[in-house]
Amino acid sequence: MLSTLSLVALGGAVGASLRYLSGLAIVRLLGHTPFPVTILFVNVVGSFLMGAFVVAAAHRGLTHLSPLVMTGFLGGFTTFSAFSLETMTLIERGDTAQAALYVLLSVVLSVGGLAVGMAAARGILA
Repeated sequence: MLSTLSLVALGGAVGASLRYLSGLAIVRLLGHTPFPVTILFVNVVGSFLMGAFVVAAAHRGLTHLSPLVMTGFLGGFTTFSAFSLETMTLIERGDTAQAALYVLLSVVLSVGGLAVGMAAARGILA
């Protein structure tokens, strides 16, 4: 139990750190934008990685790494709690159209990223 918890903690620390660094990189690239691009980016990339890992782990017998990768790393990297906050911030600013677009893009692109990740992993592992 303690070793599993340690793996989750390690993965979470790495994932959260990478999320932070990704945010810095995107802000440097695009500047500050009123639309929460950084959170959208990490959610789509994280969903792609989740899809790829699920397939790869099943094919390669690596499901024992799920606490490290899925719960820890990808849980720390993706940001649906931050997604919720960004959505409410847009709504409270009166930008309901932006909020609706953000929710739609986040859900559609993240699920799409997961599907593409699964297909990519299946193509590589087939």
